[in-house]
Amino acid sequence: MAMLELKSINLNLGGKPILSNVNIDFWEGHVHAVVGPNGAGKSTLANVIMGLEGYRKVEGDIIFNGTSIKDMGIAERAKLGITLGWQEPARYEGLTVGKFIMASAKDKSVDTAKDVLEMVGLNPEDYLQRAVDKTLSGGERKKVELASILAMRPRLVLLDEPDSGIDVSSLEKIFDGIKLLRSFGSTVILITHSIAVMKQAEHAFLFCGGKLVTKGSADKIEGFFEGECLPCEHKNAPDEGDIYGN
Repeated sequence: MAMLELKSINLNLGGKPILSNVNIDFWEGHVHAVVGPNGAGKSTLANVIMGLEGYRKVEGDIIFNGTSIKDMGIAERAKLGITLGWQEPARYEGLTVGKFIMASAKDKSVDTAKDVLEMVGLNPEDYLQRAVDKTLSGGERKKVELASILAMRPRLVLLDEPDSGIDVSSLEKIFDGIKLLRSFGSTVILITHSIAVMKQAEHAFLFCGGKLVTKGSADKIEGFFEGECLPCEHKNAPDEGDIYGN
């Protein structure tokens, strides 16, 4: 069953078409990947789904569990159980890791914060009182953000470039977290240009120039992406001729 349906989504930004006639169904309880080269429109699609400011003037419709959420703001979508893990996690001066996790947790307890920190490979004794600021490395902030998402138990989570700025050992913990989210019953959408990240998904949707090129199993899309997309010289900010093939 489709939890999230994107119907004929079109978006123009700065006078340029960024997303063009996007139609996708994301199945409930599965891990999906939206994959493509840089500038393909992947992160823009995530921002549209989340309803971020500047990404809501879209044509088409966004259906979540049978109800249109196109006109809902980010707070309303969050209340429905939709959340977004940022490519570059935010810093919060003066806020501890423990309070950050508990702020959005389903069960707002210290024990929950401890549990999810352990799930992502962070020792609670070392991190509960740490500040969510520049003293944390990129990998640590990614893990803390993932811990907060695990504590939320969201219905739908979008992870934008979950491998960005982290080392191999941290990436394995991120992959473990994706598996945990699925085991909790969350639907996961991975936004990525990484083959390794895409392999964590069951289904994949290949984007280029703001259009859905093809879809299928992750194995199927991996072969196409490696063979056809990686050498692509497509611009990060495609003009109209690029997108429509003129």
